[in-house]
Amino acid sequence: MIKQDNTIKLVVTGLLLAILMSAMDNTIVATAMATIVSDLGGFDKFVWVTSAYMVAVMAGMPIFGKLSDMYGRKRFFIFGLVVFLIGSALCGIAQSIVQLSIYRAIQGIGGGALMPIAFTIVFDIFPPEKRGKMTGLLGAVFGISSVLGPLLGAYITDYISWHWIFYVNIPLGLISIFLISYYYKESLQHSKQKIDWLGAITLVISVISLMFALELGGKEYTWDSVPIISLFVSFFVFFVVFFIAEFNAEEPILPLWLFKRRLFAASQLLAFLYGGTFIILTVFIPIFVQAVYGGSAKNAGLILTPMMLGSVVGSSIGGIFLTKTSYRNLMFVSIVSYMVGMYFLGTMNEDTSRVLLTVYMILVGFGVGFSFSLLPTASLHNLEPQYRGTANSTNSFLRSFGMTLGITIYGTIQNNVFTDQLKEAFKGMAGARGSGFKMGDPREIFTESERVKIPDFILDKIIHALSESITFTFMLTLIPIALAALTIFFMGNARVEVTKESSKG
Repeated sequence: MIKQDNTIKLVVTGLLLAILMSAMDNTIVATAMATIVSDLGGFDKFVWVTSAYMVAVMAGMPIFGKLSDMYGRKRFFIFGLVVFLIGSALCGIAQSIVQLSIYRAIQGIGGGALMPIAFTIVFDIFPPEKRGKMTGLLGAVFGISSVLGPLLGAYITDYISWHWIFYVNIPLGLISIFLISYYYKESLQHSKQKIDWLGAITLVISVISLMFALELGGKEYTWDSVPIISLFVSFFVFFVVFFIAEFNAEEPILPLWLFKRRLFAASQLLAFLYGGTFIILTVFIPIFVQAVYGGSAKNAGLILTPMMLGSVVGSSIGGIFLTKTSYRNLMFVSIVSYMVGMYFLGTMNEDTSRVLLTVYMILVGFGVGFSFSLLPTASLHNLEPQYRGTANSTNSFLRSFGMTLGITIYGTIQNNVFTDQLKEAFKGMAGARGSGFKMGDPREIFTESERVKIPDFILDKIIHALSESITFTFMLTLIPIALAALTIFFMGNARVEVTKESSKG
């Protein structure tokens, strides 16, 4: 028994390392992007570095989830790890921004297999009474990655080289491959089914079309331009064809009957809503801190630590209490903490103390943390093993999709409000003449050496405009959070049932 327990611990360690790598990847790269562009050039193409990775990840998630149901978790998890590491090594030696974007797509193909399959493996190897604690642990790592990524990216870029933000994945990944391949003994009972090629192809094309429309719209092209409209039309057409294919397929990539299960459907919508709102905090709180309080990028990243700790505690508590009460009751605790914390973040201004900001971040982090452990588990509730990979990959897909949609929509809103605030404050550009500040380009206030050159009365107006735009954006996120609160009512009274047999084992 002791040997078996040690073996399972080693498997979980391998899973945790893989989750940490994949979940941290986008944030660590975003932090280093300015340095990468200054080194490789291609400022007009840098958006593709993130877009290529996200497109590959999101397109791959549902497909790898289904394949793991059909042919086994282990082979596709290791495949994902190997591809992710190959992509990481190639990214480290990229000589141009175009090469880096291509290699990031390779990395993303592997990343699409890691997160959903890792949670599914935990559900497969642990009995019901232990699943909550373990998914809580995996969820905590997911929460940690959102803060650790920017910090690690900043330090590696400043003190070593941006190349190492990719190379650092290799030793972690190799350890994970060894632990999973050697210690994870998977059941070989998998039913080989007919692959839904039409569903897979149409899903990939629709996801790629939507992702590129969201990533390029308002940046590379205007929203009403022919390329962006064409991408949205492509998404709509292929998404409709995908749904038709799923209705008629013998073994669909995404069995639509799963959404008839109330708990499953509610969990998917909640993953989407939580993903779309939480990402706003990880992006705009560091900007708020850096602009309002001043300081370096590393200090701005460090300020997110209370939110990280709150999410770790929330995820752990959610996992521990899974067998003691219903998913719905626990998610009510989550949404109350999340909503209250977000409301207070929306009331901040330039005079808000760091102590209060810390309290607000702990509240939102604690609330969001529950979703990291509860929603993947709720998605798999009472599902047969042959559907678990599909269910979990759908949950991961919708959380990622929510993050992409959220940062696009709310990022656009924040930018527009900030621009309007500046125009109002300076009555056009007259008020900023001679200050060294470029309208719509606030980079000077993030650099200490440039910040001191701006006259105080000008700096105060800029900081106020940026603060107002960010807190207004936080207030707007209360709309999807309120929708999440309504969704929780539909989760029912389902809870993790522990049988006498499982409690003995």
